[in-house]
Amino acid sequence: MKLKILVGTMTSTADYVAQAIQMDCADLVDDIEIVMMDGLDPAVFDDDALYLICTSTYGSGDVPDNARALYESLDAQPRFLGHVKYGVVALGDRTYLQTFCFGGQKFDQRLQGLGAQRIGQVWCHDASSGTLAEELGAAWCREWLAEAIPVMQKQAASA
Repeated sequence: MKLKILVGTMTSTADYVAQAIQMDCADLVDDIEIVMMDGLDPAVFDDDALYLICTSTYGSGDVPDNARALYESLDAQPRFLGHVKYGVVALGDRTYLQTFCFGGQKFDQRLQGLGAQRIGQVWCHDASSGTLAEELGAAWCREWLAEAIPVMQKQAASA
């Protein structure tokens, strides 16, 4: 099974989280690929993979600049993504309560609107909490993969 981590970031924090997940979860998944969202379009979801959206929130609850093309193309070039199974790591700062973790939540809503199926809950990290997103994100991902891997195996068996 392949885990494809799509990274949206402005300051590299989401990239660091993705790298921590890649290192910490290598014993659970054979192939973990990190892909920066720069210039992507909906074709990124054509692979036979489990997807993890790992994104920060920027500005007034926006997706990061490098994720904007993918996010907007999911609306401008809509296509059914019923085959896509995914999870979301959303990074934010609770001092901005009105827009906390909106980057990840926006991707989640858009993907669900196209028929993709989220596994588990959106995981939100609060930058103002004093905890390391890399450590907590990797720990969360191990738990999430325990739920996601059987779903993917069941899908592969019925294909």
